[in-house]
Amino acid sequence: MVLPGMANTYYVYILSNYSKMLYVEVTNDLERRVNEHKKKLCKGYTRKYNLHQLVYYEETDDIRRAIEREKQLKGWRREKKTELIEGINPGWKDLAEGWYS
Repeated sequence: MVLPGMANTYYVYILSNYSKMLYVEVTNDLERRVNEHKKKLCKGYTRKYNLHQLVYYEETDDIRRAIEREKQLKGWRREKKTELIEGINPGWKDLAEGWYS
């Protein structure tokens, strides 16, 4: 339940692995969702290809905008996604490093 005046936060994020495969998704709880990916609790593509490194994310308070952005990023060629990631994370470091003990 959202209380009046309380804004939600939504995240569009990109996961990768050591082979630099990419996975784009949206969530309202980035820390929980990335932790699920790291623990391989998410069935399917991310578990199969060990996509567990958070290499990019952005946030918004508008779920429609988050979904539109997710669709936009999914439609981009790999080169454009790579440029986006390397613009803020040139070393492809795991941005969630240190979030969990």
